[in-house]
Amino acid sequence: MQFSANLGFLWADLSLPDAIRAAKAAGFDAVECHWPYDTDPAQVKAALAETEFQMLGLNTSRGDVEAGDNGLSALPDRITQARTAIDQAVAYANDIGALNIHVMAGFASGEDAHATFVENLKYACALAATKGVTILIEPLNRYDAPGYFLQTTDQAVAIMAQVNAANLKLMFDCYHVQLMEGDLTNKLTNLKEQIGHIQFASIPDRAAPDHGEVNFHHLFSVIQELGYTMPLGAEYKPHGSTQDTLTWLGWGRAI
Repeated sequence: MQFSANLGFLWADLSLPDAIRAAKAAGFDAVECHWPYDTDPAQVKAALAETEFQMLGLNTSRGDVEAGDNGLSALPDRITQARTAIDQAVAYANDIGALNIHVMAGFASGEDAHATFVENLKYACALAATKGVTILIEPLNRYDAPGYFLQTTDQAVAIMAQVNAANLKLMFDCYHVQLMEGDLTNKLTNLKEQIGHIQFASIPDRAAPDHGEVNFHHLFSVIQELGYTMPLGAEYKPHGSTQDTLTWLGWGRAI
């Protein structure tokens, strides 16, 4: 199997260009990130060219983090800011050749939030389509992100049907889905046509996938058998240095 290093968590002590180089040296096949906007896209593009890596994805801005924001696109009173964040993400993705953008919903609830998220996703999908970029939405678990608007795959699929855009897909993070819903094998099987990217981390501590309540030897084999061929996103929080947590990469690649 192939794997992507999520540089929001892995090698987070390095600059983004140097983290890309570290991921290459460690044996990853691609990279992805969270919020790269403080880094000149020309530097990121150069590091990607040097390593012959694809940037699989990035996130829209969370907004005012110090004020408690964790995304903007489901907030009825923040539509202008949400679309500015979408514009920023599409421009940056286009500059560096990123494949996907995760549009973050934020902390909200209710019918107005749902309607706002749908309309902002329609806006994002239309803009991203002009650049050949896919929009992703990701359910987050209620323990790490209490009050986050999007929490389950069923909710995500219903929203995707309402938006009805060919370039809107599900970000299936095994960590979040296991904490909220479980049944990962059947969920992956039933949702394979809607999935645009898969991420993973151990459960419940969100560390490397070599321990915890999910057998990733089995799950990686399931994903392979389903015909999913893109790199899987290693979005976990290292216990110690990133390099010391990569023993799983050898057996993962051998599957």
